Amino acid sequence: MSLVTMAYDATLAPFVEFGFMRRALVACMALGLGSGPVGVLLMLRRMSLVGDAMSHAVLPGAAVGFLVAGLSLPAMGLGGLVVGLAVALLSGLVSRTTAVREDASFASFYLTSLAAGVLIVSLKGSSVDLLHVLFGTILAIDQNALYLIAGISSLTLVLLALIYRPLVMECFDPGFLRAVGGRGHLYHVLFLLLVVLNLVAGFQSLGTLMAVGLMMLPAVAARFWAVSLPGMMFSAMLVAFLAGIVGLNISFHTGVASGPTIVLSASGIYLLSFLFGRLGIVRQRLSRPHLAG
Repeated sequence: MSLVTMAYDATLAPFVEFGFMRRALVACMALGLGSGPVGVLLMLRRMSLVGDAMSHAVLPGAAVGFLVAGLSLPAMGLGGLVVGLAVALLSGLVSRTTAVREDASFASFYLTSLAAGVLIVSLKGSSVDLLHVLFGTILAIDQNALYLIAGISSLTLVLLALIYRPLVMECFDPGFLRAVGGRGHLYHVLFLLLVVLNLVAGFQSLGTLMAVGLMMLPAVAARFWAVSLPGMMFSAMLVAFLAGIVGLNISFHTGVASGPTIVLSASGIYLLSFLFGRLGIVRQRLSRPHLAG
């Protein structure tokens, strides 16, 4: 057997021969298109852990949708979207009307949502049902789920293009945006809407516990390769694509769960980026100027 044949069997053959693998790969790529730029903005706004909190906050809605309609992405997505937006808005309301900071408010609501979601599934479902909701089933993605994920990613890119300038301004200098009459709160709410939408798209594939993984890990890894904001967004997309390809291949050949493997692949790319990226630690050590004798 030649090296070319071995490489083909190890990398491309699963996607050529099996339709469920192709659908899973397309889902990963679509998620990367939307989640990558959103993750970069979350990182720059120092809201990375807020994204994690929001991924847990959608659990009660997803659990209710799962119990009502089974493993139906539209039903689970609608429930997750409603609860996620409610948590985001209530957390913002509490932080703006009391002395509690927004991160503490998010933590309080997401812990409540996580406990409520697990309780709902445990009352009416089984441990298998709970695993479906928590860890996703990317290899079971069907055509309708793909359409929904692709639709959310397309909406994300279009909305980001429309509000890009004021959103970036609100991210780096909200005081200036208020001074020129910009509606910073509106753009903040729209951004939270994008976060929730992309988490809803991701939990069918990676589960509510890991949906944020394909959002934040590529974004942080991209920071070691690019300096400009558009460059970081594009790099985050590429990292998410690569993590999907590598993770699905490893999962297929070893028989381990696909969702965690994809997230661990993104973690591996992050580690390599930290070490060998354009702004990584090795490159910085090698390019450090020597002191003249």
